[in-house]
Formats: sequence, C-alpha cells, structure tokens
Amino acid sequence: MLLHIKNMVCGRCTMAVRQLMENLNFRVSDLTLGTVQIHPEPDGQQLENIAASLKMLGFELIDKEKDQLVERIKNVIIELVHHSDLANLEQSIASIIAGRINRDYTFLSRLFSDSEALTIEKFIIHQKIEKVKELIGYGEMNINEISVKMGYSSSAHLSAQFKAITGLSPSKFKSAGSPGRTPIDKI
Repeated sequence: MLLHIKNMVCGRCTMAVRQLMENLNFRVSDLTLGTVQIHPEPDGQQLENIAASLKMLGFELIDKEKDQLVERIKNVIIELVHHSDLANLEQSIASIIAGRINRDYTFLSRLFSDSEALTIEKFIIHQKIEKVKELIGYGEMNINEISVKMGYSSSAHLSAQFKAITGLSPSKFKSAGSPGRTPIDKI
C-alpha cells in the first residue's frame, strides 16, 4: 500500500518514517519524500495506528488526491531549493514541477493557490529565503556567492527579496546572530 505523508521534507524524515513502519511490523519497499510503500497492506485499525504514530512524529497521512498533489508540489520545491544547486538548473522550476508531477503547471498552480492561500511562486521565494538564512548562518559564503548558488540574477535581487520577507537585510540578519529561522515544513 502506498501512503502519502505530509511534512516529510528531509532525509531524517524518511529515516523516521522507515523506523516507524518497521517498528509497526511493516516492510518498506519504497520510500521517498512524501510517500512510503508498505507491505502487507494494513487493515483499518492498523491504518489508524499508523496515522496516530505519524502524528506523534509531526507527520500526517494524506488521503485526498488534491492534498496529495499539493504535498507533491511542496516536496519537489523543497528538494530543488534545499538539495540542489539552483544556479545549474536547465529548466525553470515551473517546468520541473509540471514534469515531475506529470500535470499542467497552470492546473497545479491554481490547485496550490486554492489549497494554501499562497502561490507556488511565493512558496518558492519563502523556501529560498529559508535556505539563504541557513547559508548565512554557516558563514562560509558571502552574499554574492549565495545569490549565485540560489539562482538569483544578482545579490541586489536576493537582498531585496530577503528584506521583503524578513524585514532585515542579509547583513543585518547576519549581525543579529541569524535569528528567526523557520522549519521548512512550517512554511
């Protein structure tokens, strides 16, 4: 049975879900951000147990197709922003999302906006700003290097977006000790 899980956004999340399923005596045959394939198929009581156990870890089972699509969109964006070099993308993020989900981007964009009260583009910006906060906190790259890595056209563009979202310039954020990081599953 393929289960769709909300808030699975990183490698540690997949490890936690794998461990949970194995502790509940299910065999995991496939595990990706947002999904887990388990065997044998759980009965109703076992499914309730899985849902309750996932909830204790901060995850949630998703059963509606619309919600599954929205979560898949989020997972593609999170994977791209947090685990890729955006400077080297050969396609636009919109094209990548549509291709990976195998649906028309206009449909996905409308569905996402209706469900989240936020456009895909704004969600991408918020995710990018969280990644920028992380990179600033590491102190290994300057703002020009970060802007290139994150696919911005210039450091001025990055700084303007950063200030619009956080209320601080990147340098003020850094001098303040990098306050105010938001977990990526809470955006």
